Amino acid sequence: MRLKNLSIIIPLGPDEDQLGPLMDDLNRLGLAAEIIVVSCDDNVLKEPAIESVRVIKSRQGRALQQNAGAKAASREFLWFLHADSRLSERVIAALEAAIKASPKALHYYHLKFLRDGPAGMAINEWGAWFRSEILKIPFGDQGFCLRKDIFHQIGGFAEDAPYGEDHLLVWHARQAGIKLRCTGAALPTSARKYAAHGWLALTVKYQWRWIRQALPEAYKLLLARLNGG
Repeated sequence: MRLKNLSIIIPLGPDEDQLGPLMDDLNRLGLAAEIIVVSCDDNVLKEPAIESVRVIKSRQGRALQQNAGAKAASREFLWFLHADSRLSERVIAALEAAIKASPKALHYYHLKFLRDGPAGMAINEWGAWFRSEILKIPFGDQGFCLRKDIFHQIGGFAEDAPYGEDHLLVWHARQAGIKLRCTGAALPTSARKYAAHGWLALTVKYQWRWIRQALPEAYKLLLARLNGG
């Protein structure tokens, strides 16, 4: 049974309309994983039925919803997916191999944008590669997967952060000595938000936010290493 030790957690925003293709992927791949969709409203899940799917309710907010999913999860590993991600056999095989090779790591994927965004997304893909592979700072749309006990050990997602809860989780993992490991495969995700809000405006906004948020966390990491942590 493939990935039977895995809980897949999918936070669902109030206006999210991209869950159908992801559910189709999961249905086609036939995984034994537990699938938890965390909704922040009373929308009924109308996607193709999957035997192990669970729908739970949470207050709105990606950190709140993902933490609620983690609390409800019953499997050893947690895999946090955005609803507009797409899965393939290569994506699944890469995760299976990564978990087997490094069960105590925080795993993530290379970022690959679908062709539903504006021109310039190749620059964002390169930037995501540089940020995650050189700086070791992947983001949540790169499909974080880690053991449930490690997730709780580092405090889960920061519910008091106005943004960047995924970014902070990575820093907390690094400060706790948790290794980061790329699966080596690409996880496709939608670029529609760049089309809706403008490529340049959204790119600049995200870059400014993560750099500003990273500086104090990098200082904490430096102190931890100087103190032998």
